[in-house]
Amino acid sequence: MSTAKRINYENKKEASISPIVGNRVPPNSLEAEVAVLGAMMLNKQAISKATELLSSESFYSQKHKLIYESIIALSEKNETVDIITLSEHLTRTGSLEDVGGRGYLAKINKEVATAANVEQYSLIVLEKQLRRDLIQSSGEVINNAYDDSKDILTEIDKAESEIFRIAEKRMTKNYQGMRELTKETYRQIEQMRVRSESGLTGVPTGLVDLDKYLGGLQKSELIIIAARPSMGKTALALSIARNLAVEYKKSIAFFSLEMASTQLIIRLLSAEAKINQQKIRTGKISSHENQKIIDSLGKLNDAKIYFDDSSMIEIMELRAKCRRLKAEHNIDAVFVDYLQLVRASGMESREREISIISMTLKQIAKELEIPVIALAQLNRSIESRPGKSRSPMLSDLRESGSIEQDADVILFVQRAEVYGQMEYEDKTPTEGTAELIIGKQRNGPIGTVRIAFQKNYARFENLSYGYEEMPESSGIPDDDSNF
Repeated sequence: MSTAKRINYENKKEASISPIVGNRVPPNSLEAEVAVLGAMMLNKQAISKATELLSSESFYSQKHKLIYESIIALSEKNETVDIITLSEHLTRTGSLEDVGGRGYLAKINKEVATAANVEQYSLIVLEKQLRRDLIQSSGEVINNAYDDSKDILTEIDKAESEIFRIAEKRMTKNYQGMRELTKETYRQIEQMRVRSESGLTGVPTGLVDLDKYLGGLQKSELIIIAARPSMGKTALALSIARNLAVEYKKSIAFFSLEMASTQLIIRLLSAEAKINQQKIRTGKISSHENQKIIDSLGKLNDAKIYFDDSSMIEIMELRAKCRRLKAEHNIDAVFVDYLQLVRASGMESREREISIISMTLKQIAKELEIPVIALAQLNRSIESRPGKSRSPMLSDLRESGSIEQDADVILFVQRAEVYGQMEYEDKTPTEGTAELIIGKQRNGPIGTVRIAFQKNYARFENLSYGYEEMPESSGIPDDDSNF
């Protein structure tokens, strides 16, 4: 672009020296900016290509920002863009002299002879903008880190959010031909057909009757699994996580604030091999059982479940870890066991702390576009109620107000046999079963489903069939957009 270099861009006069980089001029390419503006003055196609990548803030030169904004304003009115119309528009806005007058516009128009490379030059301009944004954000991070009055975990979260914002800016625009588009369109139609037949709009939990209510786990939703201790909420979460990872080949993050990761693996092995947990813990297993464990390990080894057993984790640290896991492993769901053990520093009350935690879990689900499944404890008062009235209600959630508000789905785990109830109202036995009570579903019905619970293995499964008879994963669309 040797012709463009002959224009006097007055780089030194325009450069605002950033305190973050000392006396260095922030990254910019005035030559590329001129090439983009000149191309936009030549034809409408160049305007469309440039605006897909750039905004006025992408330009380092203030006068180039003004020219760009004027070109866009004329284009939006479907008016011709040339030296005359640009000059008139800049005159009306009082900016003609600020951009160097009609003469500067004429120089740009004269020196840029073709619009053929507008995308390439636009990418150069965008790259320089991203570098400036990174420098600016880094400076703010440094300044805030020196301020002892600011909460450091909050500042770390803000810094990470800002870096993610910069990283997510599109650097390219991908186009597809008719062949690719028709193939992709048919794939989507086929996925919708399968979803319609299965009744699922999300990825299945593996628990068929539950999926009929929920339509599978939905992206961006906060799902609460709540129960009193010993009802099996951790076992249920592990069962669902196992199904997602093993049956449907999804990547899962599992934060265990109560149990060590090795304990969770023992639970998974017990459920997979159908061997009593205590026998595995004590090593009192037969050679046949040992072979079953080896076989189960082989199956679980390929499962993409990432465990984190940090205790008393701060919510901002959990959020940062989720972002990193999403970036590095493209996780499809997050499990948190359990919500009331997460911490949020600096809160004036426990209720406020829980409110921040539940709100942030929902934000994680929305930001990463994945379901977040958080376990929660129910109040002890439920156990003092007689008979059937022990069925949990939304008000039984500890610090329930914010959790109930933020959650998209609230699922209670209830095993009547724990309270000595031998039969359900329909006279079927309660032994070896559990009820999943859907107490809230923002976008669907509420109700109750029954599933099997094998206590010795801490394993939940469908009443009609077990893991080995689950629907094949090929029958479910393998598409991240399902979440």
